[in-house]
Amino acid sequence: MIRVAAIVGPTAVGKTEISLQIAEELSAEIVSVDSMQVYRGMDIGTAKPNADLRERVPHHLIDLFDPSHDVSVSEFQEHARASIDDIANRGRQPLLVGGSGLYYRAVVDDLSFPPREPDVRTRLEEEAEEIGAEALYARLEKMDPKAAMKIDPNNARRTIRALEVIEITGRPFSDNVSWDNYDSIYDLVAVGLSRSRDDLDARIAQRVEWMLEAGLVDEVRTVAPVMGRTARQALGYRQVLESEPSLLRDDIVTATRRFARRQESWFKADPRITWVDASRVDAVERVLDVLRGATR
Repeated sequence: MIRVAAIVGPTAVGKTEISLQIAEELSAEIVSVDSMQVYRGMDIGTAKPNADLRERVPHHLIDLFDPSHDVSVSEFQEHARASIDDIANRGRQPLLVGGSGLYYRAVVDDLSFPPREPDVRTRLEEEAEEIGAEALYARLEKMDPKAAMKIDPNNARRTIRALEVIEITGRPFSDNVSWDNYDSIYDLVAVGLSRSRDDLDARIAQRVEWMLEAGLVDEVRTVAPVMGRTARQALGYRQVLESEPSLLRDDIVTATRRFARRQESWFKADPRITWVDASRVDAVERVLDVLRGATR
């Protein structure tokens, strides 16, 4: 069984800085577990590691697709597992790093995903345009409340996917994946990075300021003509496309803070994760203490 280490946690908690140091200590290569860093041209808004950082430590699952491609969870799962196999076969340590909880679980656990039906999906997308994402979410709450609890009410894409599966299979979407079974296909050890609420909120605000100063609006304008449904849901990009300019900064900060709360809730439900306060001066040493139990 392949030994896999992981560093997860909410956006802006400090995963990039700490994971680079950890990777160097463990002779590891990083497999990004971020649903949007797979897209080429979406760099600033996804806080994608730059070329210097990727030269310092090899990264996988970054810049795989054009933004027009709607990457499915099963597709991401396939690519991530292939990268893990490749890294391990070369005698290196696979290190998963990211904050996309669904994609993380899809990679490390024995999860399979139900089929798709383009006609059903197209009809549901047309309904979303007509009656709004909230109305579709309300329908999902009635049909499958367990699935609805795992989905952001504003995330029309995931709501549509759940309703699509219900219609195709005739069974609740939540029946297709056993989220309560935390049994990895790997010899897994995972660390979750955390910070106090005030600290994390401040870092999110600082990150948004940096993104806007670094040219997020121009980046979105450049990729917008070729962005598919999935890419358009990315934090920051969606707000640039939909928000009034005077409200843009606050809208991105608010949406990101809400997303960070959901990330924390998702990961804290996983009993395999050992939590480390990223604000501690000895955070790297504490993370290493946990991960070395599986990587030595």
